[in-house]
This record gives sequence, C-alpha cells and structure tokens, in this order.
Amino acid sequence: MTVPALQQGDTVGIVCLARKVSLEDIQEGINLLEAWGLSVVLGQSIGAEDGYFGGPDELRKTDFQQMLDNPQIKAIFSARGGYGTTRILDQLDFSGLQQNPKWIIGFSDVTALLCHLHTLGLPSVHGTMPLLMGKPETAEADETLRRLLFQEPLSYAVPANPHNIMGEGTGQLVGGNLILLDTISGTASDVDYSGKILFLEDVGEYYYNVDRVLVHLRRLGKLQQLAGLVVGQFSDMNDTQVPFGRDVPQIILEHCGGYGYPICFDFPVGHVDRNFAMAVGREATLRVGVDGVSLAYTNSYF
Repeated sequence: MTVPALQQGDTVGIVCLARKVSLEDIQEGINLLEAWGLSVVLGQSIGAEDGYFGGPDELRKTDFQQMLDNPQIKAIFSARGGYGTTRILDQLDFSGLQQNPKWIIGFSDVTALLCHLHTLGLPSVHGTMPLLMGKPETAEADETLRRLLFQEPLSYAVPANPHNIMGEGTGQLVGGNLILLDTISGTASDVDYSGKILFLEDVGEYYYNVDRVLVHLRRLGKLQQLAGLVVGQFSDMNDTQVPFGRDVPQIILEHCGGYGYPICFDFPVGHVDRNFAMAVGREATLRVGVDGVSLAYTNSYF
C-alpha cells in the first residue's frame, strides 16, 4: 500500500499514546517539524495526565482516532513511548487509514501499534519521536526520519562486527522493541516473521530476560524462517546478582545463529541518539559482508 510522500506545507499531528508528556518536553521536536516546512497540530492528550499515562485511555484513544480519520493530517507522531499503547489498541478503527494511508511514527512502546498496522497491510515508521527530536546529538536520526517521510533516497551502511553472520537476504522489514514483540504474541497485532528481515532493540532489560524472550519466540517458530536479522542497540542492560554469563550477541547467536540467514550486530536503531528510521513493511535487502553491512530498500516507494 502506498503512502504519499510528505510535502512542505502538509499538516502533521502529535498525540500521546502512552506515558504522559508536556508541551515543553516536545517543543524542540515541534520546532524541527516546523523547520521541515510542516504545520503541527497537537492532540488533547499532550499535557494531559492520568497517573502515569497521557490522559485516560478514552482520551488517548479518541485523540488518536480523530487524527486517523482526519484527511488533512498527513502523518501522526507518537510524542513519546513509555507504556500504554496496547491499552487502547483494540478499540481503534483503522478503516479510514486503510482508505487514506498516512505515516504513523514512533518506537519503543509504539512497536505494538506498528506491528498491528503491518498485519493490516499498512506501512509505518519505526523512528525517533518529538520528545527526542531537535537536539544536536539526535540530528543524524532526525535526518533519516525526514528523508524517509519525504521519500528521498535512503540506505544505511554500518561497520562490520566480529559477531556478524555473512550473507544476503531480501524481505519486508518488521520488528522493534523485543519485549513488545513478545508481549503481542498470540494477539491480533502479532506478526508473521517468515521471509522477513527482523530488527530488534531494547533498553534496561536483564540478560536472562532477553534469553527468556528469545526462547519463547523460538518455541513459537518465529525465528527459524527469517530472511535476515538486524540486531540494534540493547542499551543500559542489567545483570542478576549471579551473573547470567552471556551477553546479547552470545544470547542471540545461541538462538538464531544456526538457521543460515545473515545477522548483523550493533545497528543504529533503538533507545540511543543514533536511532535510524526504519520503514516497517517496506521491502529491503540486507547484505552482511567482511567489509561491512548495508541495508537498502529495493524500491523508491511503499
């Protein structure tokens, strides 16, 4: 399904799908979007509070639904992640979005929404969010998102990593936050990974829990038929009092290394400043070689 490229003068929306956020928190992101030539509309959930959440579930759901159904809004950004997207996901109506596709952008907790859209044949963007945008340290990530949304040429090259498994694979990009991918297993948002390039990231997890989740995904048969695996940033990892004894590359290779598809490590995607935008649902080719890694989309548009 084709999503029109953003144009200068287009209107985009920002809503809070999960953890609460203030206008001040996202002002730098708003400024950047306006510098791109976009008009920004804020949802009522920006600045709203219901304990941890950006307003009650009903407010966040209605806020997002109104933007989904508004044909004048050409893209919708989740202001931030945290937790809360899955609480409203089953109450949303995506029929209007299927008739008039638009960009939906976010990562972390928003992984569940991006996967749900993929099951409906709708592309989306795993990328940085207004809370994090517009800062000098995130300029590279911001630019990858701009190029993707405006459909300018975009491909990635990263250095070789000693843990990489060489090879080449082509398939649709799917993935995101590892724990969220496990959380949606067996739900209407669950994704079939077969023949696809899976990308993974996470933050603040315990090594044993990464292992536990990968064991679960492997037992579900989800890791065996990938076209390729892109391992992003597993930042701020924790260990137990009795050390687990394996780091993230060792854990991933133990569960995925024997299936014959290419695997690359240390890709710039995740809870880090260099969080490169990934077009979920778009076909790409992953090449992992001795001299480095490339990830390139196989066509110009969705």
